Amino acid sequence: MITIGETMALVAPARAESLATAQDLRLHAGGAESNVASHLAEIGVTSAWVSAVGDDVLGRRIVRSVERHGVDIRWVSFDAAAPTGVYFKDPGRGVLYYRRGSAASRMSPATVANIPLEAAEVVHLSGITPALSESCAALVEDVVERVGGSNATSNVILSFDVNHRQALWADGVASAALSSLANRADLVFVGLDEAHALWGCDSADDVRALLPLPERLVVKDGSVGATEFTGGVSVFAPAIPTDVVEAVGAGDAFAAGYLAALLRGETALDRLRCGHERARLVLLSTSDFIGESTTTTGKA
Repeated sequence: MITIGETMALVAPARAESLATAQDLRLHAGGAESNVASHLAEIGVTSAWVSAVGDDVLGRRIVRSVERHGVDIRWVSFDAAAPTGVYFKDPGRGVLYYRRGSAASRMSPATVANIPLEAAEVVHLSGITPALSESCAALVEDVVERVGGSNATSNVILSFDVNHRQALWADGVASAALSSLANRADLVFVGLDEAHALWGCDSADDVRALLPLPERLVVKDGSVGATEFTGGVSVFAPAIPTDVVEAVGAGDAFAAGYLAALLRGETALDRLRCGHERARLVLLSTSDFIGESTTTTGKA
């Protein structure tokens, strides 16, 4: 399993309280693709993460943190000419990003030129990366051309999480760009809320009508549940009732749980349940990854 994308230094309150008043802050690594790789490695799936960080203390700390989860970091580069991105979680109020001009935004097709993507079982991307810069968009295009569903010579599963970040896109660009990438992947994850914002979809069936080409499509509907479409068949699994501390990062955990079950050959229902189970563990924490925050709530 290979994941590709930016990871930043994440600053978050240790407890579920406002960033404005919190006295105890924790520093973690936070990034969609490294989150997926870290969860998979903890589950027992061999995973590698491809990225770039600044040749600075935050970049080195991030790489050590991801490696401690058991992730292969051999394809992470250190850029002395650009910084590591930073973001802050403000529980219940969203996130604040400071990533413009980051080392990861300078990634390009050259970043993956010598990486054996075709030998992986799964290559996982998100819609965050193409929004970072023109060179990052070219990187994603190169990966899709090499291992995407339209490439009949590839046996790799190209997994794509739409992960729409409105602030990263110019007006009117994200909708077409993300639907095009999704329709060229083998497996797509998308939240119903972001599908509504991007394409006006009101139901999981609407999303499938818009994205008919992926072999598997998973539409997540928050606390309601998730639906998998494989061909013309759909399967729904309800979410696990949870006292949510912070939602950011739960989608990555869901993707990892689902992917692990897929690689084990489990059924659609079990794949969705594994995704929910993994996501719930993150929903109970202010961190993007299980075990990185000491504060959780009890089971609902």
